[in-house]
Amino acid sequence: MAVVGTRPDAIKMAPVVHALRAFPGEFRCVVTATAQHRQMLDQVLALFGIVPDHDLDIMTEGQSLADITVRTLAGLEGILPGGPPDLVVVQGDAAPSFIGALAAFYRKIPVAHVEAGLRTADKYQPFPEEMYRRMTSVLADLHFAPTAAARANLEREGVPPERITVTGNTVIDALLDVARRDAPPPGDPRLRAALAHDGRRVLLTSHRRENWGAPQRRIFLAIRDLLERFPDLALIFPVHPNPVVAELAHEILGAHPRAHLFGPFDYATHVGCMKAATLILTDSGGIQEEAPALGRPVLVLRETTERPEGVQAGTARLVGTDRAAIVEAASLLLTDAGVYGRMSRARNPYGDGRAAERIVGVIRHYFGFAPNLPDAFSV
Repeated sequence: MAVVGTRPDAIKMAPVVHALRAFPGEFRCVVTATAQHRQMLDQVLALFGIVPDHDLDIMTEGQSLADITVRTLAGLEGILPGGPPDLVVVQGDAAPSFIGALAAFYRKIPVAHVEAGLRTADKYQPFPEEMYRRMTSVLADLHFAPTAAARANLEREGVPPERITVTGNTVIDALLDVARRDAPPPGDPRLRAALAHDGRRVLLTSHRRENWGAPQRRIFLAIRDLLERFPDLALIFPVHPNPVVAELAHEILGAHPRAHLFGPFDYATHVGCMKAATLILTDSGGIQEEAPALGRPVLVLRETTERPEGVQAGTARLVGTDRAAIVEAASLLLTDAGVYGRMSRARNPYGDGRAAERIVGVIRHYFGFAPNLPDAFSV
């Protein structure tokens, strides 16, 4: 059983589901959607042709973390006893990962964790994801670490090395799949116009809880400063629907003629906008992994990152949420071709498009279908 609930879950789990279903004589892969992000989850599942076998449909307006936890756990508890799976596969660091692993633990069902071992060493950065992934690691039996650094984190925490495989990140599998497709032009005429802008484009995503309030205000003011400093620059910003984010975004950026604000993009549109961007500013985790595969420099709008490999490789730079620091870092990339070129050409440390293949190879070995483990991913 694969458990997904958010858009990133579905993006990163989709390659694993398809890879498992390539062995119908060995596995029946059941997909359970908790659907804490209803619309964004459904868009991704449709893009990858996945229809959930179970849909908990837990999303409610104004849901709290406690609400998500209680409804997800109760929903999974209602499903697992009826034909219990031999393995529950969870992904990443959102609520479905930890709660899916916990529900499986209560039923003594083994757990496999995709994208295991990411750490910031600060339980409130990012919040609540850092603790979700830590607690999932305690419950997991198989750990699919995307990088050697993630593996080292798990080993330091006492996870037996034989339970860990470095696979690369499945987000690169999904990204390359979608990037190869002939995507139709966006339906929104405003987005078509933004993508046809005769100049440079900056793509912004910003929604992390730890950035709500004053940090987010500083981020949006910095973006406005950049638009004023560079007359050829346009902003593409898919605004998170949470009013905490959306109201501030429209207050600060909504009136600027080159600031193009939209609702959340479907994943295919998201990939198209990354390809069209000159520069990406984000507090997202997944985009730090995706953008290097497309040769796009990333400025990370956070104080810490659980993905230090991109910073070390030179594909990303951690700039935090200070207004002046954001403007300075972005301005350097927009004015210095040498700096921009080094970031855009740096080797992607996050994957080669074969992560799901390795994950399923490990699962096949775990159940005795394959005599050998797959080779680990390395840069």
